[in-house]
Amino acid sequence: MPTQPVLDQEGRPASAGSTLPSPPPVSATECRAETRFSAQLVDRDFIQGPHRRLKELSLLFGVMRDFIRGFRALHFVGPCITVFGSARFKEDHPYYKLAQQMGAEITKLGFTVMTGGGPGIMEAANRGAKEANGRSIGCNIELPFEQSHNPYLDRWVTMKYFFVRKVLLMKYSYGFVIMPGGFGTLDEMFEALTLIQTKKVRNFPVVVMGTEFWGDMKELIEDMLKGATISPEDMDLICWTDSVPEAIAHLQERAAKQFGLRSEYVPQESALLGEKSL
Repeated sequence: MPTQPVLDQEGRPASAGSTLPSPPPVSATECRAETRFSAQLVDRDFIQGPHRRLKELSLLFGVMRDFIRGFRALHFVGPCITVFGSARFKEDHPYYKLAQQMGAEITKLGFTVMTGGGPGIMEAANRGAKEANGRSIGCNIELPFEQSHNPYLDRWVTMKYFFVRKVLLMKYSYGFVIMPGGFGTLDEMFEALTLIQTKKVRNFPVVVMGTEFWGDMKELIEDMLKGATISPEDMDLICWTDSVPEAIAHLQERAAKQFGLRSEYVPQESALLGEKSL
């Protein structure tokens, strides 16, 4: 097997005779398997670097189709509060019950409850809204190994592209509730905070629930302030709480009173376009 020299940190041979094995060649079968798997993950294909021009055009049309499907499905959902959180909590978990309670209380404010449409925290928030006779919406993501939409939705749409899904979750929302979760929840939380901080969107309320779970995260954000990487006023962008009444009062003050419950444009359904309001 051919070998290559071991290099030190400055790129010089570490010692005479020191070698590392060359990486094994990739077989044609492995290449085909990777291609098949990538075909199920259009995001991977999209960000894989330059393609042939017709391929790039095809990818752009795929993104446009995703947006159009999302716009059509969510056109009549009304002002939403989006609840983010882990898909892994079961219905007997305290965080599931907390999200279920939040979903019910949000809908009593007059908002539609929107989630990522999957299980766990998302299901709990949708379930709470549905049981309180409110409107419950899901914006799901198509993955090769998970996830189907939960059964507590009045309307849902399943997207191919993660970034399109995130745009839609932000587009229709007047506030955000962050429940305990993993990488995806962190991504959504800081996406919302970045858009608000940079004034790309208005000053929508962000409520983070689960103070014990998010304790280290809160300390990290406080360290950002100490290190001057964020401004003092940025600390006011987040309401940290475990209290449902406190969270609802914050949403009432920062969302319902600030923006009202009517959009600037109230859409009318079109029979010609096959539209149907909720």
